Amino acid sequence: MTGYLTALRAIVWREALRFVHQRERFIAALVRPLVWLLVFAAGFRAALGVSIIAPYATYITYETYIVPGLCGMIMLFNGMQSSLSLVYDREMGSMKLLLTSPLPRGWLLLSKLIGSTAISVLQVYAFLAIAAAFGITAPPLGYLTVLPALVVTGVMLGALGLLLSSFISQLENFAGVMNFVIFPMFFLSSALYPLWKMAESSELLHAICAFNPFTHGVELIRFALYQQLNLPALGWVLLATAIFSLGAIRGYDPARGMKGRKG
Repeated sequence: MTGYLTALRAIVWREALRFVHQRERFIAALVRPLVWLLVFAAGFRAALGVSIIAPYATYITYETYIVPGLCGMIMLFNGMQSSLSLVYDREMGSMKLLLTSPLPRGWLLLSKLIGSTAISVLQVYAFLAIAAAFGITAPPLGYLTVLPALVVTGVMLGALGLLLSSFISQLENFAGVMNFVIFPMFFLSSALYPLWKMAESSELLHAICAFNPFTHGVELIRFALYQQLNLPALGWVLLATAIFSLGAIRGYDPARGMKGRKG
């Protein structure tokens, strides 16, 4: 048991140190959603008024509506950023040393997920604090009830990043693959507009958005921020987490990797 805890502490601490030494990463994680919040939201509100958030317009503004989606954006980008570090570690050889340790691969990858999720949650709370400074707030208790939703969603997106990194062999291929994943997942979700608005435009588009696991992560955060539990969204997020995690464990199987290199 001591070995498990030692590995967990070492991996999480390494993630924290890496994040501290990459201040640009933290600034970018905050600036990106703030630009969307202050500029993009203003344009949507001016163009569409309250129609885009009806029937919630009686108690919610568009800026308040998209805050959970932007929280999901932070976690999505951080999950992909963590996968970039894994690709780098694999090229440098440190990942090989880690995976050949006597500890189970699942525990090592879980430790990586815990570290990246903790960083994501801290970034989200920093964003929520800045949004509150601009007068975009949620119920006070909501900042506490949203924590479990952030953790679950962060683990799901981190597991997706782990899965994708197992298929990326070189850093040069990272940007293309990540853009192919990040932007469709973000725009084909309820992060910026409700699903019922999607249904008005296209039933096919609505079906794609409803199938997108990021949509359910955003909805889980959105409901939790207002002290409500969205059980269907939680079920979808847990299912996606299990699928991504099992795929990542298989992808980082040292035996599979050795066979691939021999082939």
